[in-house]
Amino acid sequence: MGLNSEDVERLDDIVKRARPLHRGDFLFRESDRFRSLFVVKTGSVKTFAPSPEGGEQVLGFHLPGELIGLDAIDKDMHACSAKVLETSAICELPFARLEELTAAIPSLQHQMYRLLSKEIGQDTEMLLLLGKKNAEERLAAFLLSLSQRLHKRGLSPSDFYLSMSRHEIGNYLGLAVETVSRLFTRFQDDGLMRVDRKHIQLLDLLALESLVGGSSQNRRQQQQQT
Repeated sequence: MGLNSEDVERLDDIVKRARPLHRGDFLFRESDRFRSLFVVKTGSVKTFAPSPEGGEQVLGFHLPGELIGLDAIDKDMHACSAKVLETSAICELPFARLEELTAAIPSLQHQMYRLLSKEIGQDTEMLLLLGKKNAEERLAAFLLSLSQRLHKRGLSPSDFYLSMSRHEIGNYLGLAVETVSRLFTRFQDDGLMRVDRKHIQLLDLLALESLVGGSSQNRRQQQQQT
């Protein structure tokens, strides 16, 4: 975005493209030294940190086109781990070389600021979701988020596969796995979606938005007004 073809080529020159990674492979582990940012080209990745109980706390799920590792810039160390959820292609951006490029290409620097701002915004939305929404609203918001993010990448917003387990979804949303499974069944019975194991078809996006509460409706009204 905002880069001319010559700048895109300069950025492309520093990208490292590794062999395909498979479910369970790590991009990095907690406390690893920060060297690179990573972009999901295909597939998906989850980030997580140790929980006080000795398990893991899922921090996020990252889809095609999304950047991973921005939170490590401050302390020069990864505060969480990143694990591949399915066979994925990942692009690596060595940060030292990326810094050199952003200093030379103002439009690239601006894009980095946008990405950092987006990361902060997503963290804020997640805190609001966990703090104010009930179980039904949390799952509906999660499904809508996946739908919108996939749509931005030119993928189907209503027909997709969940690479994460019900347990991982529950962990991320602060819900018991039994609650997640029960809500999937209820949403299907209510005609909001069709579920076949990990294959999801969202049948009524407007109804899901109404479940999340007035925030989605208000946002849509504001967009229409502008």
